Parts: sequence; C-alpha cells; structure tokens
Amino acid sequence: MAAVTINAVRKRFGATEVIRGVDVAIRDGEFCVLVGPSGCGKSTLLRMIAGLEEITDGEIAIGDTVVNRVPPKERDIAMVFQNYALYPHMTVRDNMSFALKLAKRPREDVLRRVARAADILGLAPYLDRYPRQLSGGQRQRVAMGRAIVRDPQVFLFDEPLSNLDAKLRVAMRTEIKELHQRLKTTSIYVTHDQIEAMTMADRIVVMRDGLVEQVGDPLELYDHPANTFVAGFIGSPAMNLVPGTARVNGAGPGVEFEGGLRLPLPHSVQAVEGQAVLYGMRPEHCAPSESAGIPAEVVVVEPTGADTQLFCRFNGQDISSLVRERVSCRPGDRIRLAPDPGRAHVFDAATGTRLGTRQA
Repeated sequence: MAAVTINAVRKRFGATEVIRGVDVAIRDGEFCVLVGPSGCGKSTLLRMIAGLEEITDGEIAIGDTVVNRVPPKERDIAMVFQNYALYPHMTVRDNMSFALKLAKRPREDVLRRVARAADILGLAPYLDRYPRQLSGGQRQRVAMGRAIVRDPQVFLFDEPLSNLDAKLRVAMRTEIKELHQRLKTTSIYVTHDQIEAMTMADRIVVMRDGLVEQVGDPLELYDHPANTFVAGFIGSPAMNLVPGTARVNGAGPGVEFEGGLRLPLPHSVQAVEGQAVLYGMRPEHCAPSESAGIPAEVVVVEPTGADTQLFCRFNGQDISSLVRERVSCRPGDRIRLAPDPGRAHVFDAATGTRLGTRQA
C-alpha cells in the first residue's frame, strides 16, 4: 500500500489545457473517488497516475517515488477498466494469471494468488469458463480479480460499473467497497455518478473543467458544499437554489424573494444588505406545510413507495421536495413548502461561493 500525492499537475493536449493545476493528497489505504461531469478531466488524471498519459507539468508520487517518468508496468498499480478488457480466448483462470505469468512468477505462487482472488470474489466455480459464458457482473469480478492477484500498491478504477444495469450496479458497489475493506489497498475510483461517490468513498474529490472544486468526506460535502456547483452536483435530488436578496438591516436578517416573500437568514451566514444571493434548500429539508413557507404550484408528483418527490414551481423557478410519507396533492395544486432554516445554505449569486460565517 502507498499514499498518492498529486502536486500542481497540469495536462495539455496541444493548446487545450484539460487539467489546470490539481493538488490532491490521497492517504495510504484510502478509498478516494474522483467525481464530476463528463469532460471534467477525472479520467485523464487517473490515466496520468497510471502512466497512460504524460504529465505536462507538476508531479505525481506513489509512496516516496515520483513516477512522472516511470513506465506504467513499474508503478506497481493495477487498473480496472470500464469495458473489462478481458481476453476472449482465455479462461477466467488464464485471464487472472496472465500478468503474473508474463512476470515469470513461480507456478505455485500464481496458483495461490488466483485461488485467493477467486475465493474473495466468488469466482472459484467459473475458473474454467470463458468471458462469453459469464454475465456482466461476473466479467467485472474477473477484471477485479486480475488486479487483485498482482497485489499492487494502488488500485485504479475507471468507471467500472457504467456498463452494468441499475440493479447490478448497486450490488457491485457493495462488493467493491467490501473488497476494499478486506484488502485495505489504496484505491482511486473515477465516476460521474455522485451516488456511487457518496456510498463508496472515504473521501471525494469533486472536479469541474480540469480543476478541483472541493475535497472532503461524503457527508462534509453534502452538509457544507463550498459552492453552488458542489451543492448542485452532490445530492440526489439536487439542492434547490432560489435567487433572492440579502436583507440584514431592520427586523432580523433574512433573504427576500421576488414578490416580497422573506425567509430567515441562517445565523451562521455573513451577508451585506442588498447582496444578490442563492438560497439553497435540500429537497428533504423543504417539507409541505399547512400555512407557512414558500407558495408553490405542484407540477409533477413522483411516488416511489418509501417516499414521494414533488416537483413544484415558485416564481418561475423549479423547486423540489422529498417527503418521507404519502401525500395527496396532484399536479396543479397550490401548496406551501417550509424550508428548515437551520439547514439552509446561502451562496453569493455572482461567484457561486458559499457565504462565510458571521463573527461573534
């Protein structure tokens, strides 16, 4: 196992800079998830760690070794790809042992490592089958087994679940997390699915346009997003962000919305009179109310059994509510949504940055 340090790393393809100065320290034994929308640079960063892309500027270290000019095969990493990359003419056993045979490992060592990985992943009954005889989930386990047998310092996962159906993705998420808890090998996992990031990561690195927007554990990012991008990206359903104006003079600080509605400004927020802000509310913290709150028109009702999601509209702005109970409202109904002021978030409308804390 080893820590991975990414220091001021940049990557250019011609005149286009796709990684624009990234600093991340991944601790030894940590499961770190790089998450962000398509094109944000997360897979390129992973490929630079693996040695599959050259680094334009900066340094990447695995353990105490700077690996900028170290060939991929000498970095002591193992990578699991999106498309499995199995050899179709080889059995499961041969796919898993191929890299060890190339390295001329002793036969007894190869058999022992393959047997151990097969036992961990439940692949022992399939060792003599070919990839075409396996399901998608089984093929992905073979790809992980091929990585495990190498006993690397670092595992790299490049969107390994994106080709699986929804139910299998949930099951494989659990399997990969359980695998990490057993092996405790430093793991870096790339995905655009924030649910995968939230459920699997020890720490999450949120990326956008080649930059790191925020680094933290899942609940830290959920409860204290640094800006509107993180607030809108982390969490499903996404946070509601409603434009308003800060009012700090007169009768108590608040946020005033178009039409004159006013909600209290959270005590921790520092704003100035007349500042344009975005008032953030998680859907589960914005419940229907009999009297107080935001007047909204119901647009769509989505019952899922355990809870109900209401898609509403207020001042032409989409706003959603997640209710942990059955509701009787229908599209077209006028209701009120009452945000929990203690859990509200306020961001500067111009910069998108979360507003700071008032001094006591």
